[in-house]
Amino acid sequence: MSGHRHDHAHSLADDLTVMTAMMERRRALKWFAGAGTAALVAGCGGSEASTGTSSAASATTTTTATPTPTPTPTPTATTTGTSATACVADPAETAGPYPGDGTNSASGSTSNILTVDGVVRRDIRASFISSTTVATGVQLTITLTLVNVNSSCAPLAGYAIYLWHCDRQGRYSLYTAAAESYLRGVQVSDANGQVTFTTIFPGCYDGRWPHMHFEVFSSLSNALSGRYSILTSQLALPAAVSSAVYADTTTYPSSANALARVSLSSDGVFGDNTSAQVAQQTPTFSGSVAAGYTAAAIIGIAR
Repeated sequence: MSGHRHDHAHSLADDLTVMTAMMERRRALKWFAGAGTAALVAGCGGSEASTGTSSAASATTTTTATPTPTPTPTPTATTTGTSATACVADPAETAGPYPGDGTNSASGSTSNILTVDGVVRRDIRASFISSTTVATGVQLTITLTLVNVNSSCAPLAGYAIYLWHCDRQGRYSLYTAAAESYLRGVQVSDANGQVTFTTIFPGCYDGRWPHMHFEVFSSLSNALSGRYSILTSQLALPAAVSSAVYADTTTYPSSANALARVSLSSDGVFGDNTSAQVAQQTPTFSGSVAAGYTAAAIIGIAR
């Protein structure tokens, strides 16, 4: 992709520095708890406690009163899966430099979309703070099912999931698309442990496999406080679907070239996971570029 200017305020070198630290931390966790154990929340550019900075402008948001919930401890998983159909605890992954959850700052300002009215929504394609811009791209409806790996993958109802990802050009709202608040939202799991989001298929940018970010909270009040997440992780998008979507270089102008330069095994986030973990982190897809896609993934948590 000669001549392409990367839009992200954090370079690949910045992300890799934090990813390296994250992987060292996760290797240590795997030593103590086994490869399938879910770790506590970690911060695609920094840990949850990171104050990593982006040179891009951050959106200024008006927040509502912050609840003060009691943190919920996260038990250690006592069972791990050995296949894609087994009960597997999702690994903790980096939240990256663009979480918008109050854990990092950009240009001296902290963005926390979780405390803004309107963040609880199914359709996350539109901005809802100071802009009403709708993110364009191939439509994707994704259902995530939360399960307890310590209870034979029983569904976890009443949990909140915060989902976010980049737009078709690889930009993140509140950061590299600073005026926008699209492609971020929260849903609460139903009796089947499920949430569904309507969004777009995200673009691919240099140095990362196509992916989506999520954080899980034990309650909506915890989520809306921007605190006490029990898991931060990522979803890896399937190679075949990614290639099909990115063939439209008008809609996704730089993604095909970026995808050609990365693989799951070389990705700094997914590269050191077990095959069972990667299988669970990769949603199943049906549909087409023209008609849009429907996807589903299981998220295993130790409770």
